[in-house]
Amino acid sequence: MKVCRFGLALALSCAVSGAARAEISDNVVRVGVLNDISGIFQDTNGMGSVEAARMAAEDFNGGGKGIKVEIVYADHQNKADVGSAIVRKWLDVDGVDAVVDVPNSAVGLTINSLLRDSRMTFLASSTASSDLTGKACSPNTIQWVNDAWATGNSTAAAMMARGGKEWYFITVNFALGQGIEAEATNYIEKHGGKVLGSAKHPLNTADFASLLLQAQNSKAKVIGLANAGGDTVNAVKQAAEFGLQQSGQTMVAFLLFINDVHGMGLKVGQGLQLFEAFYWDMDDDTRAFAKRFAARPGVNGKMPSGNQAGVYASTLAYLNAVAATGSDHAKDAVPQMKKFKGKDKLFGDVTIRQDGRVIHPMYLFEVKKPGESKYPYDYYKLVSTIPADQAFRPLADGGCSLVK
Repeated sequence: MKVCRFGLALALSCAVSGAARAEISDNVVRVGVLNDISGIFQDTNGMGSVEAARMAAEDFNGGGKGIKVEIVYADHQNKADVGSAIVRKWLDVDGVDAVVDVPNSAVGLTINSLLRDSRMTFLASSTASSDLTGKACSPNTIQWVNDAWATGNSTAAAMMARGGKEWYFITVNFALGQGIEAEATNYIEKHGGKVLGSAKHPLNTADFASLLLQAQNSKAKVIGLANAGGDTVNAVKQAAEFGLQQSGQTMVAFLLFINDVHGMGLKVGQGLQLFEAFYWDMDDDTRAFAKRFAARPGVNGKMPSGNQAGVYASTLAYLNAVAATGSDHAKDAVPQMKKFKGKDKLFGDVTIRQDGRVIHPMYLFEVKKPGESKYPYDYYKLVSTIPADQAFRPLADGGCSLVK
C-alpha cells in the first residue's frame, strides 16, 4: 500500500512539475521588436518590422489554442548599451518572451550574451554576425535571413565565377563590415584572387568621395561595399557621380535591400550586384505577402525588405513552437523550432540547425536598368541561386559548443 501511495505521489509530482514547466507566462506571449526606428536602418527594418511581426501574430491566430500574442517594440539607436537596457527591462519587468529583428551586429551580440540561459528567445533575424552560430552561439538564439559568412563567401564566389578576381573594399568600421570583409577576403585569396586594398569609414557616413577615389585608382575589377543601409545608398549614389561602373569597375553590395534600391532609384543603382535571401517578386507566395504588407497602416505601399520578411517568418515559427510545446520559455520553444524542416512561404526550403542557423537558398541579383522595370518595385533580375547547403558555413566549422 505504501508503495502504491509513493508511486501515486511520484506521478502527481511529475505531472505538476511538467505543468509548471510547460506553460505560457502571464497567459500571453509577448514578442519585442528591437531595431533602428530613427536611423540608417529605419527603411529596411524600422516600423515595417513591427508591422511584419504583427502580421505573424495575426496569421498565427492563437495557434488553434486561443493563445494571446502581444507585439511591443523599441529603438536601440544602434547603441549596444541602449539595446541592452531595453532588453533587461523587457526581461525583468515587462514579461517579454522573445526579442526579434536587431540589425547592428554589436547590439545583436550584446543581446545574445544577455539572453543566454534566460527564459527569453532571441530571434536574430537581422543580426548579421556569423559569431551568433559560431563562438558566441547560444541555446536561446535562432538566426534567420543572412550572416557575414554567407554574405562574404557566397558573394565573393558568385562574383569570382563571373571574372571578378581583383577586389577593393569600402567597409564600415564595426563588427558587421569587418566580418564581411574578412570572410570575403579569405575566400578570394584562397581561390586565386587578390584584394588590392580597403578603406574604412564610420557608421552613418555622408561623404564617400575620398574612399571612392581610392577604390577607382586601385583599378580593382570589383568594388565591394561591406556596409549597409544609408551608408551603402550614399556610397552607390556618389559612385555614380564618379562614373565608377562606366569605367569598367563592377560594384557589389554585400547587404542591400529593396528599400535601399528604391531610395537611390534605378538610374543610380542600375548594374549593381547584390546578395539577398528574399525578394518580394520571386513567386506567388512572396508576392501575396508583399501586397498584404504594403497595405498595412504606416507602410505607405512599400514592399518588404529581406529583414522585414525575416521578422515575419521567425516570429511565426516561434509562435508555432509555443503552440506545439505549450510554453513560451526558450528551453522549450527553441528546441521545438530546431525540429522544423520544410517549406517556408517566404524563404523556400528551410532547415533550422542545432547551432541556431536557419538554412535556406540565397540569391545574387543585378539591379535592372530603368527601361527593364515594368511596374513599381520591379527592380531585380536573378543572376544565380546559391543552394541552401552551399550558402552558409558548414555546421562543424563554426566552433559552436551546441554542435556535438
